[in-house]
Amino acid sequence: MHYISIIINYIGLVAVNIIQTMGYGGLVFLMACESMVVPLPSEFVMPFAGFLAAQEKFSFVYVVIFSTIGSLVGSLLSYYIGKFGGNPLVKKFGKYALLDEHDLEKTQNWFAKRGERTIFISRFIPVVRHLISIPAGMGKMNVWKFSIYTIVGAGLWNAFLAYLGYVLGENWESVRKYTEYISIAVAIILLIGTIYFFKKHLRSKKTASNKQ
Repeated sequence: MHYISIIINYIGLVAVNIIQTMGYGGLVFLMACESMVVPLPSEFVMPFAGFLAAQEKFSFVYVVIFSTIGSLVGSLLSYYIGKFGGNPLVKKFGKYALLDEHDLEKTQNWFAKRGERTIFISRFIPVVRHLISIPAGMGKMNVWKFSIYTIVGAGLWNAFLAYLGYVLGENWESVRKYTEYISIAVAIILLIGTIYFFKKHLRSKKTASNKQ
């Protein structure tokens, strides 16, 4: 846990330096990274940007707009990685991870029926929001709907975090400290869920092969 905190603090310092050096461009870059498979939580970026807005070094409105643009860019990159790269990988190497075309079909059905709700809610969940765009692409979710719900969800979340930084002022970093434990807890839950998924999947595969 101690080493995780050291790594997190270092990442936070890097994020702060990028914003201070690159301004709104740095904010777009960081939030694009945050929306991809990069361990850079928005809790590092947005409260500090909100603090800068309180100091009148940034505009609060521009902070929300540019951060949301970054979130959309990163999410779309991940979406297209999933759409054009995920399916061939599953078809070619999926058997090593107990995945097959039937699993792809289930993913597609899920995002066809519940894609909008899934994308919107995921923007508020630590760790999950870094990953969700890839399965959305693999599930071939409508890209316009994906973009709209990403913009709405990310915009609300970014505005909320920026507002906390704006209100807390120099204590903006306390947001990260409180959410750090939540992020770790969610990561542990996801890991347990992944292990359970593969165990259940392996059991069903064995049952199917025995019936044949």
